Amino acid sequence: MTSPVVLAVTKPLPLRAEIVRQLRRRRTLGVLIVLVALPLILIAAFSLAGDGGGPGPRSFVDLGQESGANLTVFALFASTGFLIVVVVALFAGDSVPTEASWSSLRYLLAAPVSRTRLIRQKLITAAIFSTASLVFLPAWSLLVGGIAYGFGPYIGPTGEQIGWPAFAGRLAVIVVYLLLSQLVVAALAFAFGVWTDAPLGAVGGAVVIMIVMAILDTISALGDLRQALPGHYAFAWADALSAQIDPSDMISGVLWSVGYAVVVTSAAVWHFLRKDVTS
Repeated sequence: MTSPVVLAVTKPLPLRAEIVRQLRRRRTLGVLIVLVALPLILIAAFSLAGDGGGPGPRSFVDLGQESGANLTVFALFASTGFLIVVVVALFAGDSVPTEASWSSLRYLLAAPVSRTRLIRQKLITAAIFSTASLVFLPAWSLLVGGIAYGFGPYIGPTGEQIGWPAFAGRLAVIVVYLLLSQLVVAALAFAFGVWTDAPLGAVGGAVVIMIVMAILDTISALGDLRQALPGHYAFAWADALSAQIDPSDMISGVLWSVGYAVVVTSAAVWHFLRKDVTS
């Protein structure tokens, strides 16, 4: 009697394959190079500028040379307004329109890969790479800064100190907040990618919107309306470094970001599930 042959059925577009594809792309290597270079550039700039200390309260910039912890905080401060936005927009907005530009999107959907599965795999991969980037930057800055300036406690602008391991917990809170606050950026980039099928338009559109929102946020005449602008609470993570943490701004920032992300992503998914894919 012949034994039955068991065929292993592999689901189309496995997550591992999608991650490997993204790792091999030049834009991923470019992001890694920028993240590696940033703290090194900051250290080089500090060595050229000398000591900027003085009496009275000091800023994150002035305190950047105090310890590896301080350099890490300054690296996050310097990158929150633009670099992190670009990195998240790149990973979230580039994947779907790139498939269209390569004329491979319709072949993926005929594999067969359902549109829902395609979107899910792309978004999960974008979340993985965005998370890895936002974890790598402070970890690498802490290591490089520690070698250059020592692994002493974090020193705040008013002289307060946060030692280890308390600073490690505060840094974890900051990274989690940055990830959640960037959900709106990821949603905008993904939506532009679905609507335009243009990688540059997807990434650039999300970045331009966040820049415009930052400009509007400086107009005091808008009053409390500025609190609803994406990016208004971008630097609220600094509250996690206070002697007494007040999480109210961080909570508001997360709620606004998640709310916008749900609405924009839902609209993008609805459109993609119904659009005519020809490329």
